[in-house]
Amino acid sequence: MKIYNNLKINNKHKNSVVAIGNFDGLHMGHKKVLTQAKEKAKKNKLQFGLVTFEPMPVMFFNSKIKNHRINSLKQKKDQLKKLGLNFIIILKFDKLFSSLNAEEFIKKIIFSKIKSKYLYVSKNFKFGKKRKGNIDTLKKFQDIFGFKTIITNPLKILKSTISSSLIRKNISLGKIKEANKLLNRKWCIVGKVIKGEKRGRKIGFPTCNVELSNYTIPKLGVYSVTVETNSFKKRGIANIGYRPTFNGQNLLLEVNIFGINKNLYNKEIRVNFINFIRPEKKFEGLEQLKKQIKIDIIQAKKNV
Repeated sequence: MKIYNNLKINNKHKNSVVAIGNFDGLHMGHKKVLTQAKEKAKKNKLQFGLVTFEPMPVMFFNSKIKNHRINSLKQKKDQLKKLGLNFIIILKFDKLFSSLNAEEFIKKIIFSKIKSKYLYVSKNFKFGKKRKGNIDTLKKFQDIFGFKTIITNPLKILKSTISSSLIRKNISLGKIKEANKLLNRKWCIVGKVIKGEKRGRKIGFPTCNVELSNYTIPKLGVYSVTVETNSFKKRGIANIGYRPTFNGQNLLLEVNIFGINKNLYNKEIRVNFINFIRPEKKFEGLEQLKKQIKIDIIQAKKNV
C-alpha cells in the first residue's frame, strides 16, 4: 500500500475509486463503505484508495479539543493496510487547506490532483470552507469534472447508527463492550512505557505507565485488559485516572500485566480494553488500596 503525505500522486493511482473521510476508529460502518468501494474497483479494474485528513479537522478548528481520537494515525494506517487498499492520501489539514471553498476542493484536489473516477462519501459528508460543501455540491460538479459520486448508507446495529461519535460516547461512559461491538475489535491504546514513581512496585503490583496522548478519554477507573508487545500477549488490569489516593495531578494509564515482572521502559505496548470494572476512587490508606486491587484482579481474570 502506497502512502502519500502530499498530492504528488503516481499516474497509476489516478482515475481510481476513492473514499474520502476521517475514518476515525475504522469501525464496522467504515469497513462496509470500503468493502463496497473495493468491489467497485475490482469490477472496473481500477486502483482503490482513500483520502483522509491530519490533524482531524475538529481538532484543528478547536484547539481545546486535545483528546478525541479513537485510534492513532499509525493504527489507522495498519488497519487500512489489512483491508487491501492500493494507496492512501493523507492531506495536511492546515489554515491554507481549510480556506479552500467547496468548488476549489473539487477542482484542485479531486479533479486536478487525484482525478478520481468514483468518489465514495457518507451522506452527511461536509467539506470546503465553513463546511458549506455537501453531497449535492459533489453531484452538481461531477459531470463537469468527470467523476461519479456514490453515497453510502450508514450501517446500523440494533437500530443504532454506527458512528465514531457513538463509539467515543460509549468509551467515555465506560461502555467498552458496546464500543468493541461497533468496532468489531477491542478498542486499544498504543503507547510507550514511561517512568513513574514506582508506587505500584512498592505495594506488590508493578505497573507500566502510558500517557494517553490524544486518545479519547474513557471513563476514569479500572478495566480488564490484554497487553501486547512484539514478544508477548498477556492478560492484565488497567487504571485510568489521577491516582487520588496519592494526590496525583496528571491523567495516566497504568497497567499491571499478569505474569510479567520486568522493565518495559520505552517499549511500545498495546493495551486492549475488555471491560469496565469500577470507577476510580480514593482510599484511606495503602492497605485498603491493596485489598481492592486484589479484588479487581480476580474480577479482571473472569472477564474474557
